[in-house]
Amino acid sequence: MSLITAGRLGATLATLTVLLGCAADPSQAVTAAVTTTPPKASSSQFRSLEKTFDARLGVYALDTGTGRSVSFQADQRFAYASTSKALQAGVLLRQRTDEQLEKVVHYDESDLLEYAPITSEHVDTGMSLRDLLDASLRYSDNTAANLLFEELGGPRRVDAALARIAGDHTTHMDRTEPDLNTAVPGDVRDTSTPRAMATDLRAFVLGKALNTGDQATLTDLMKRNTTGDDLIRAGVPDGWVVGDKTGSGSYGTRNDIAVVWPSHGAPIVIAVMSTRDTANASYDNALIAQATKVVVDQLT
Repeated sequence: MSLITAGRLGATLATLTVLLGCAADPSQAVTAAVTTTPPKASSSQFRSLEKTFDARLGVYALDTGTGRSVSFQADQRFAYASTSKALQAGVLLRQRTDEQLEKVVHYDESDLLEYAPITSEHVDTGMSLRDLLDASLRYSDNTAANLLFEELGGPRRVDAALARIAGDHTTHMDRTEPDLNTAVPGDVRDTSTPRAMATDLRAFVLGKALNTGDQATLTDLMKRNTTGDDLIRAGVPDGWVVGDKTGSGSYGTRNDIAVVWPSHGAPIVIAVMSTRDTANASYDNALIAQATKVVVDQLT
């Protein structure tokens, strides 16, 4: 490799070809041309948002076309809450055939959790795995998520699958709903980092973790998510398409992870996670939306 002189380092635009991809999954690596143009300052903007909303914020975003990224406290741990349902969905789709997804799961009233908008309507008939997947991912139905955990052998089995499929040794999947939402500061159970969540999501939606049909199923469900209108979707320009999964929990936990398709250019993977200091703190969707706007400004 030729030496780069100090003069060349001082050039305004020096184009480098770097190997960029899913750090946790080498099979997702892509080659992209990246300029060394100094990045816009974003840390100060994110810190300003933390101060304004009195919250701790973590952000990781990657433009899969250019390889440019935005990172703020991207390797700090946050309780992932219901964003994990997107990863659970990816594991289920990888491990079950289309025929197996038609299996009907029966349950009763005692299985219903407080938040069960879809499963509560089908106690008499049960629901197929495919319909439970829809309920969990699009409506964040907690009973559906627990029934899928049971089908997959529990959170630890899903955790192990993430390590095998996407090389994710960061995320800790330990408990089912609703306990996974306690979000106690310092508790590593049911936590991940913005970087790990975005990396896993990229592997499932844009990479090779799923076959073409299963990838299309997951992408369609996330694009039709019903819970995310005020989060990442609210922070991107009109005309951009978003497939996301939201999450919320104690200590003001509010998260959203998404793949975003701009009007022009390659998809952008975004994870925005946030939390507060007190157990009964509320959350503010505007924090996620405004952090997304900062990301878009950095990458466009």
